[in-house]
Amino acid sequence: MFFSIIIPLYNRPQEIAELLDTLTKQTYTLFEVLVIEDGSVDRAEDIVRGYEGELDVHYYEKPNEGQGFARNFGFERAKGDYFIIFDSDCLIPDDYLEIVNNALANNWLDAYGGPDGAHKSFTAIQKAISYSMTSPFTTGGIRGNKKGIGQFHPRSFNMGISRQAWQKAGGFIITRLGEDIEYSIRIHSLGFKIGLIPDAIVYHKRRTDFVKFYKQLHFFGRARINIYKFFPSQLKLVHFFPAFATLGMAFTIIANIAHWPIAQLCNILLLVYILLIFFHSLIKNKSAKIAFLSIIAAFTQLIAYGLGFMQDFWKRVILKRPLKT
Repeated sequence: MFFSIIIPLYNRPQEIAELLDTLTKQTYTLFEVLVIEDGSVDRAEDIVRGYEGELDVHYYEKPNEGQGFARNFGFERAKGDYFIIFDSDCLIPDDYLEIVNNALANNWLDAYGGPDGAHKSFTAIQKAISYSMTSPFTTGGIRGNKKGIGQFHPRSFNMGISRQAWQKAGGFIITRLGEDIEYSIRIHSLGFKIGLIPDAIVYHKRRTDFVKFYKQLHFFGRARINIYKFFPSQLKLVHFFPAFATLGMAFTIIANIAHWPIAQLCNILLLVYILLIFFHSLIKNKSAKIAFLSIIAAFTQLIAYGLGFMQDFWKRVILKRPLKT
């Protein structure tokens, strides 16, 4: 099978260099790479063209429209039987394409997703953020998990779609704010088979500090409401958890300030939650520093997602205002 790897890029030349370097080491070599520069000011053309001797790589530029439409641009120019999309801040293990090719040969999927993890080269903050996004004690526990809640939805940092499915479903119809989940739901609604390839892991850098991580997760919270506007049935109780947690933390602060009797119970529950995160991360990462940072990452994730979710739930569901990105 011939794969077309499609990577939207916006002002991240160093990241694309690291990603392309990992692709030169793939044990399965029947693939091309399409890099779509989406209106970047800090362009990566020279970096990408520097890999032409090692990869079947193609560089394109287009006006900025967002990652969803940049991927569509790549789909329309891809030659492969199967399209794979990565975020530019991913590192790809050497056997990734071999794993995917074997998995599809043994159990065909019209679209698939894979999990993400932390590479050994990541900083302690990046590893803590990776833990938070994949932990059972945060909303990240439902991502890339065999035991996920409800229908599995591939995410665009690590997602594949067959040419046949693309030809019938078309491309992304929204360019951001949950565009990958909407696309997954639409592909599934057309009768195509979607699943997780659990060993097709990528190392996803995400954000390099907690301020950037907060902004990203606030955006994710808003995106969940955007998906609701397309598919109301896809808004589940689990998606409210970060909002409930955020309100619970606010209530705990108020209870302590007001010296309410319930404050003690709230403090105990909060401490138990903190200890669960710390020791679970400590076991997984074998680092007290990362375990401590995982607490910060988990609370950043919950609060940012919760506030973004509540913001757009109020504006777009209660007040019925149109989307403003």
